[in-house]
Amino acid sequence: MSLVNTLMVRPTALSKASRYTVMNGVLYMASGAAMLLMPDTLRSIYMEPAFVGREEGLVRLVGMMLTIIGWFYFFGGRTGARQIVAASIIDRVIFVPAVLVPLALIGVFPNLMFSFAVLDPLLAVGAWYLLSKDT
Repeated sequence: MSLVNTLMVRPTALSKASRYTVMNGVLYMASGAAMLLMPDTLRSIYMEPAFVGREEGLVRLVGMMLTIIGWFYFFGGRTGARQIVAASIIDRVIFVPAVLVPLALIGVFPNLMFSFAVLDPLLAVGAWYLLSKDT
């Protein structure tokens, strides 16, 4: 089987939690692509100060990483495995706020960091709810 065909295989019926994880992956890929391709536009939307030094490159790097995370959530959700949903909940509820909130508090793109520090755990709680309802 080719690599592309392997990527496109999915179970006939995905649970709500798996479909939710797929949609979270799409959201993360879109957000990451925006950061990667249009870092200055994103900076303007979040009303952050102008880039100085090499900050634009770091924002692009974070965008690439967010796109890759979204890619894994998208294809992980398409497998139908409950483990990928559970794993995504743990990291988003614990690690994301633990890292982003202190960064925002010291002034590293505070509007952007606080937004992701709130949105990401909320999306994880939604996945947790759906996972708990799956039979």
